[in-house]
Amino acid sequence: MTIKSSSFLLLSMMISIAAFTQQINIRFSLYAPSLPDSVQVFITGSHDALGNWSPGKIKMVCTGSHTWEKIITARTPSLLQYKYTLGSWEKEATDLSGNALSNFSVRAMEDAIVYDTVHAWRKPGVQKTVQGKITGDVRYHKTLKGDCLKERDLIVWLPPGYASAQQRYPVIYMQDGQNIIDATTTAFGTEWSIDETADSMMRINAVQSAIIVGIYNTSDRSDEYLPGEKGAAYRAFLAKKIKPFIDSVYRTRTDRANTIVGGSSAGGVLAFMMVWEYPEIFSRAICMSPAFMNPAGSKGRLFNYVSTVEE
Repeated sequence: MTIKSSSFLLLSMMISIAAFTQQINIRFSLYAPSLPDSVQVFITGSHDALGNWSPGKIKMVCTGSHTWEKIITARTPSLLQYKYTLGSWEKEATDLSGNALSNFSVRAMEDAIVYDTVHAWRKPGVQKTVQGKITGDVRYHKTLKGDCLKERDLIVWLPPGYASAQQRYPVIYMQDGQNIIDATTTAFGTEWSIDETADSMMRINAVQSAIIVGIYNTSDRSDEYLPGEKGAAYRAFLAKKIKPFIDSVYRTRTDRANTIVGGSSAGGVLAFMMVWEYPEIFSRAICMSPAFMNPAGSKGRLFNYVSTVEE
């Protein structure tokens, strides 16, 4: 079965799933007793309608008495993760000790009102109290630039034994690179722990050893990860600049069978599009909680994209 025929089956499944889903309204109600009603509060999270983790995009409306609300439309079932900010990650919600709060979450099954309370907020200029450690050997490549794109960094995680071996390795290209390995660079203070997981599994030969490349996102994340002009530029940047660069610096297996791309939410959509558009380069996509069915953004744009990319 070819890559595109496999992807066609996936797309057909997406269309079938759509028939069994429905739109629902979720009202987020935040009580923040330390804030005057004149302050602008934002909500952000893992959905187009929540800004795809852009901290200053989705404004809430003050209803008085230190309460802010925002209604979004989602599809059921959906697991939404989200946070509150005052417009940037430097002013996100914290606990009373100044530590960033863990993600709030709600499983959207029907119309609902979600009540949250935040007592404290990070003050600009105050350093996050994030404890982080990296397992394994990592390398950084700074300020890579693509056409019509903002500069970004790469973090490259090398498998156990890389320095002493002569073999070549498959490569996994992950989106949201600042979140996958190092807690001190994440937007949320919590990393994915890809380094610890990969290291432990590779050492016992539970998975094949591979190089993992984390590509940092930018403030244009949504536009870069979804169909559109900037998304096309980002996909070309990944396929035609980042991959050749990694192949020139590290001992990689350059063929498509050993080249994988992955991401979560909108990054999962991007991974799907990379395999669809560049099947001669990428053989597999890791699509974690992909935002395929978001009615406000990626659904229609993704279907149009698939129909316009030639076989």
